[in-house]
Amino acid sequence: MTTTASSESAPPAVPALAGFTVGVTAARRAEELGTMLGRRGAVVLHGPSIRIVPLADDADLLAATKTLVAQPPDITVATTGIGFRGWVEAAEGWGLGSDLLEALGSGTLIARGPKARGAIRATGLMDAWSPESESSAEVLEHLLDEGVEGKRIAVQLHGEPLPDVVEALMMAGAEVVEVPVYRWEPPADIGPMDRLTDAVLAGGVDVLAFTSAPAAASLLRRADERGVRDDLLRLLRGTVLALCVGPVTAAPLEALDVPTVQPHRSRLGAMVRRLEGEMPARARSLPVAGHWLELRGHAVVVDGNLREVPPNGMTLLQTLARRPGRVVPRSELLAALPGKGNDEHAVETAIARLRAALGNPKLVQTVVKRGYRLALDPAAGPVPVGGHCLHGDAL
Repeated sequence: MTTTASSESAPPAVPALAGFTVGVTAARRAEELGTMLGRRGAVVLHGPSIRIVPLADDADLLAATKTLVAQPPDITVATTGIGFRGWVEAAEGWGLGSDLLEALGSGTLIARGPKARGAIRATGLMDAWSPESESSAEVLEHLLDEGVEGKRIAVQLHGEPLPDVVEALMMAGAEVVEVPVYRWEPPADIGPMDRLTDAVLAGGVDVLAFTSAPAAASLLRRADERGVRDDLLRLLRGTVLALCVGPVTAAPLEALDVPTVQPHRSRLGAMVRRLEGEMPARARSLPVAGHWLELRGHAVVVDGNLREVPPNGMTLLQTLARRPGRVVPRSELLAALPGKGNDEHAVETAIARLRAALGNPKLVQTVVKRGYRLALDPAAGPVPVGGHCLHGDAL
């Protein structure tokens, strides 16, 4: 088969995430994550589903701090870097900073991950152990293997209670002091979260990115309040990719049978690189009228050139691509368009704009009195198997 391309030079490489829309649910570091995604070509929608409420003036945190200063713990578990730093800063504000560090330093410190380890060492203290998995479950397993009967253990919480960890330690004979450094709450303005959910439901989002388990839980809780939870879960189980920074974040989604994609290391950069490798493979490539079409979320790559396509045109292209080479009646194409109108002229208008966006009218053929078809190139052999249609039914 032949392809049309510049005879002078090949088109520039299309960024891995160009043509895809990523929804960001994070409260913290959302701008950093959005910048990394944008540099790789993605369109980013931000709808924070949680907010962090610091407890510097909270009576429970002050009481826990005074308790530990008066009776130092044998073991302290730091679960997050921001939480441990916030705890020390709050103690300094109360005039208890040096007393707290002396109390914690008299025992063993365990860091759930490298960020918590860094926060510990920034105070001049040293951690004794940290799990490779960065999970609370491995921390618990380590403590139980070491034996905790009669031990006094301080557990710094990370936004929500850790009942499984606390109860298991208490059942094993430990005295546990919970340290509530901050908590997660729904965002003060739920509008952006609702708009992000609506965009997912409307087929305008290819990836939902989660950087904390509470964010996933909050998004689903709000969807349930609005009566759209089942629809949201259906999409997350099908055409919308759930991208999670690590297994702890993924847990509430996987408990609901939502498949997730995660990096090997729980880092924002690693998460974005994982997505870079994932999304091009999920696109569908088709040989059409002597050209290669790669269907992405809201754009098409034609012979290596990225082409932005209007929403209605993309809807019709995806409908045609479900049966490449076959005629799709105007009535079926009309039913696929938003609004469910009865004027087939809307189909003709959308097809005309689609052809203009693709840059070649021959890619979509008119079959007189019947409908339209993608001009699948029989010389290219069987249509490649693989990839995903990111909106609508599988191809």
